[in-house]
Amino acid sequence: MHLYHLSLQWFKNYSAAQATFPEKITSLVGNNGAGKTNILDAVHYLSFCKSYFNAADSQNITHGNEQFSILGKFRSPSGNAPESVHCVVRKSQRKLFRVNGKEVDRLADHIGKIPSVMVSPYDHVLIDGGSEERRRYLDVVISQYDRTYLDDLIHYNRALMQRNALLRQMAAENRFSAALLEPWDEQMINPGTRIFETRSRFIEDFIPVFYSLYRQLAGDAEPSAITYVSQLQSAPVYRDILAGSLEKDRILRYSSAGVHKDDLTLSISGVNVKRFGSQGQQKSFILALKLAQFRFLHHALGIKPILLLDDVFDKLDRNRIERLMEMVNSDDFGQILITDTNASRIHTIFSGIAAQTDIIQIDNGNIARL
Repeated sequence: MHLYHLSLQWFKNYSAAQATFPEKITSLVGNNGAGKTNILDAVHYLSFCKSYFNAADSQNITHGNEQFSILGKFRSPSGNAPESVHCVVRKSQRKLFRVNGKEVDRLADHIGKIPSVMVSPYDHVLIDGGSEERRRYLDVVISQYDRTYLDDLIHYNRALMQRNALLRQMAAENRFSAALLEPWDEQMINPGTRIFETRSRFIEDFIPVFYSLYRQLAGDAEPSAITYVSQLQSAPVYRDILAGSLEKDRILRYSSAGVHKDDLTLSISGVNVKRFGSQGQQKSFILALKLAQFRFLHHALGIKPILLLDDVFDKLDRNRIERLMEMVNSDDFGQILITDTNASRIHTIFSGIAAQTDIIQIDNGNIARL
């Protein structure tokens, strides 16, 4: 997948800007706050119909304006991907997406058409954050290649939201009825079971890919592990899980059992990476997760996703940086956009691996090619 042209209007700190990108590597350099990451986030919008960093679309509109526009033009070796994707967000209005000039009625149908993988300092929530962050990681990867999974996820979450609302209402009215919960239980059981089965298959196939990439980044001396944790592993009948949690749900006023409580356990050398991993080890772990995501999507979709590397060089030693860049400069990877504050560091890194990169200077919402 190759994004060759990007046009922004009133998006974050860009009043109006355009940029063209080569097929392989582009480095965006500039001071913190200049707008480098905003370029990557614009690409993420075109891929996922939303920001990677800010869930409120209206907050991504340049202050004092009423809308933003992101237009991307793409080339794909297969010829099956969209050639033009246009996102327009207006305050207090429905988000508008057009693909090849035609409006997208259901945004979920666009997911997976422009595959991308973002690597950002924010990804540390995969280690430091709660289980919802690791579930979101699973959902982002699987949803890009499995349409049924995404539909199941949407239906499950709708039913879960209604079930939780009913639990809160019954608590406020000082009453409880399991019979009233049953219709929402029924809507959760089948999609929830399929979500569990799909996540289980994914992890089984994903782990060897992750292991291989972590060893390349960190060396064989640091054995790493990912373990999928779900309540359905010990009680595989979904209806029994919901029935067994009724009293707890009544007390807590929300649904305490189901695939919305799944998690991943991440470890290095047999210990939790959050508690015992160094900063370098933790960052290598996250990089391996994201690069494995890239390889998995490439295999599943037959398209090389766009790789977005935001400020990845901090907290990595020189050896890990060289290993990372040698990996992503190989033919296994396609287009890559990299941000960094230090242009001389970019020159040093790429001269060290005998690779080329276009360098674009970002300065307070202005784009200039060096």
